[in-house]
Amino acid sequence: MKNKILIVTAMFYDKIGGDLFHYARKTIEDLNTTKDGWVGADIYPVDVPGVFEIPVIISKYIKEYDGFIALGCVIKGETPHFDFISQSSIDAIMKLSIEHKKPIGNGIITCLNKNQAIVWSKTKGQEAAKAVMEVLNNF
Repeated sequence: MKNKILIVTAMFYDKIGGDLFHYARKTIEDLNTTKDGWVGADIYPVDVPGVFEIPVIISKYIKEYDGFIALGCVIKGETPHFDFISQSSIDAIMKLSIEHKKPIGNGIITCLNKNQAIVWSKTKGQEAAKAVMEVLNNF
């Protein structure tokens, strides 16, 4: 039976969010077709306004899915907002993963500028998707 994976994508930076989702989805699809003995996954996407909303959506659906992928971007600005949003979101995601013993791939980019985000948007979603699939296939 295939795993069910919820991909939650923050769309505050829509192009970056879209790229993160595209590469995460492609990675799962590629793994579904190329690995022998691999338990594949069905993907269920949900968009949210920003990174801060990702943990509440995962929490809402924690019992309905086998794994989760959190995708988004926080770019450092002139205020401490970056530090608060980045740390609280990642802490909440880790807490959910540990408490519910379910893998949550962290595909949240935290960077200093938009150019860095664009570069990372090509690989961070892939890494998060692969991590979730590897953990699910080792349970």
